[in-house]
Amino acid sequence: MKNSGLWFAKVIGFWMNLCPRWLQKAVAWTLGFLWWDLLRLRRFTIYRNLTIVFPDLSKEEKKRIARESLYWMGYNFLEFLKLPQLGPKSVRQRAVFNNIENYEAARAQGKGVYFLSLHLGNGDVGTAMMTMAGIPCHLISKKFKQKWLNDFWFGVREMKGTKFIDPHGRKTPFEILKAVNAGEVVIFVLDQFMGKPYGIDSTFFGRRTGTAYGLALFALKTGSPVVPVYTVTDKDGRLQIYFDRPIPQISEENRDLQIAQMTAEYNRALERIILRHPEQWMWVHRRWKTWE
Repeated sequence: MKNSGLWFAKVIGFWMNLCPRWLQKAVAWTLGFLWWDLLRLRRFTIYRNLTIVFPDLSKEEKKRIARESLYWMGYNFLEFLKLPQLGPKSVRQRAVFNNIENYEAARAQGKGVYFLSLHLGNGDVGTAMMTMAGIPCHLISKKFKQKWLNDFWFGVREMKGTKFIDPHGRKTPFEILKAVNAGEVVIFVLDQFMGKPYGIDSTFFGRRTGTAYGLALFALKTGSPVVPVYTVTDKDGRLQIYFDRPIPQISEENRDLQIAQMTAEYNRALERIILRHPEQWMWVHRRWKTWE
């Protein structure tokens, strides 16, 4: 099943690379129209999320951001389908690494690096681009319930060398420590809700919610730097990959309080990124579930 799925992905990728960009954009807008206007999926959630972040924004402005966000979801999915056909030449042509010196300085410490990221821009393609550019990435990513979807989705991503870590597997701590001890990168995606026992009580854009605390826990354990990394697709279709400055550790004798404070810092870093590029964040997530 996995081999047939990968063969199908390669065929789709071949044809997608032949499509002109105007056609890809038209398909993406069509997918966004179907989602928002016909199927009307998670409209309430999207409006609610936008109201939390932008309480003073008019309904028309919220609708504009929502439509653009759904367009980019469609566009990024089509870009993802091209992954099987991408190579080192594609990295030079399609990706721009901004402030990569922040990563290089963090790597030079010799402790491995944690990337703090979120569902903004095209993370899957960005991770593949970084891997092909020589940044060894291990992405913490949960699997789908459907085996065929796992075979397809993870198979395509693995084609370019990205490695994956189950967020809640028995060997998860060992795999994370092994990666950073080897001087490699482990990517934590923290912009989704996480309840107990893997999440802690926190705030995001001033609203109470749950956030995974694993990144803070491992950063304290290993002393490895945490670098915020995100992607944005520009008007020319190039993937802009940004490496922000590392987030310093907080000194605090109480371990639980230290983890909570560092997780709050990570949330604030993600908030700043979302405010820079709200149109490319995935507003469909139920980020503000009730914390109990």
